[in-house]
Amino acid sequence: MPAETTTLQQFETVWPKLQAAILEHAQSYKLPQKELEWLKESLETNTLGGKCNRGMSVPDSVSLLLGEKLSDEQYFHAATLGWMTELLQAFFLVSDDIMDSSITRRGKPCWYRMPGVGMTAINDAFMLESSIYTLLKKFFRTHPAYIDLVELFHEVALQTELGQLCDLLTAPEDQVNLDNFSMQKYQFIVIYKTSYYSFYLPVALALHQLNLATPANLKQAEAILIPLGEYFQVQDDYLDNFGLPEHIGKIGTDIKDNKCSWLVNKALELATPAQRQILEENYGQKDDAKEAVIKKLYDDMKLKDVYLEFEEKRAEEIRAMIAKVDESDGLKKEIFEVFLAKVYKRTK
Repeated sequence: MPAETTTLQQFETVWPKLQAAILEHAQSYKLPQKELEWLKESLETNTLGGKCNRGMSVPDSVSLLLGEKLSDEQYFHAATLGWMTELLQAFFLVSDDIMDSSITRRGKPCWYRMPGVGMTAINDAFMLESSIYTLLKKFFRTHPAYIDLVELFHEVALQTELGQLCDLLTAPEDQVNLDNFSMQKYQFIVIYKTSYYSFYLPVALALHQLNLATPANLKQAEAILIPLGEYFQVQDDYLDNFGLPEHIGKIGTDIKDNKCSWLVNKALELATPAQRQILEENYGQKDDAKEAVIKKLYDDMKLKDVYLEFEEKRAEEIRAMIAKVDESDGLKKEIFEVFLAKVYKRTK
């Protein structure tokens, strides 16, 4: 049978068993009922409700590597690793929303803004991360790659935190200094803050599950997936300004939020002294008129065309790397083709 793609509905059927395992573990410490209910609500609110693209990439990748539909047991283990990825994401989002003073997340108030939550959310974020290791121990303790899985989650968490650190120090929302920005810094931020946990992690987990994670395979996966993740983020920045709100489901705020985005870094690279002046005077301000000035500048500088040229070049480079994938060790070109197909020319 050929490989099979999971659905969100199928993926979500695994969650109740995992949530029960986390809560059971907390109960073994005799956690009082009120606090147990709190943990349950935090797990449900913060882990469920997203698109689960990262999590579902794990069973999809395992199925592609095997070239067949997964057995119930294989699917359960792959989806469990996928849900750990979603717990990592939940840990980042709860923390990120506090750092950014965000208002909503997935169409609801951010967790820290829920009645009675406030800064308890910081501790809740820690518990979401710790839940990963509870699940790893319960379901993968006897797996040959157990310690590799533990180390992978620790490593990717640190990489993401370093990317976040660079982002926070480079582009504080209340202090605009375009001298802080550079394409080099931008690349560090997106590679470490997004690429590792969103693109590399699901494939590395799938390789470990099947004991195919040789140093060569992991290196090859990283070499393709990190530039792909960077391309995804550049595209996100492009869509924030040039995408249609009805497609992307939100109104872009990067300009007003002083984001160290690909567009502003490109603009700084290409700007004449007069254009640089316009950027200095209008970027990163909570002002509709100033935002409109920057948007017009982006149009005048033809940044849409610059992006489209970047997209073609990057997609071509990734295709060339995929063509060279050595499949003798169990790695499959198709895994990377699926990721590229999801990203290439997307509009939302």
